[in-house]
Amino acid sequence: MLPRTYDEQTCSIARTLEIVGERWTLLILRDAFLGIRRFDDFQARLEVSRTVLARRLDDLVEGGLLRREPYQRKPLRHEYLPTEKALELWPALLALGQWGARHASPEGAPREFFHTACGTRVEAVARCPHCEVDVAATEAGTRPGPGHRRRDVLPEALEDELARERPLLAGVR
Repeated sequence: MLPRTYDEQTCSIARTLEIVGERWTLLILRDAFLGIRRFDDFQARLEVSRTVLARRLDDLVEGGLLRREPYQRKPLRHEYLPTEKALELWPALLALGQWGARHASPEGAPREFFHTACGTRVEAVARCPHCEVDVAATEAGTRPGPGHRRRDVLPEALEDELARERPLLAGVR
């Protein structure tokens, strides 16, 4: 079983997985983007146990990705709405769906997303804001960021290689 936290890793992806890495979490966020708001609707669509769903919704509220809004007073019932923090995950969710449509959906994309202004299907891309061009993984580089720290759990040569600027897909040994 994988740990819920990755305290020993100085990695933004590991930190993100601590928040959204559980599979129900991403499916709940997907449905929230699609307009699902109420507990019973999430439960019916996802076919997840009520206990697991309640826990995941609480985690998403606690993590600031969903907010509860009452829609009924007696008995008190809430809707779950995406926050600005959740909306920042839109490109990542779009990219996962795009990849799944290409590699895991033999009959094609079950859902497409489009630009409402023109009707064109949108795509997730890595883009250089300075050059205004799309950047493929083969054209990207990597370097330590401001939060980088040496962990000294890897062999020194590997730590040294990861601590320098280099092409993204270049082998480290």
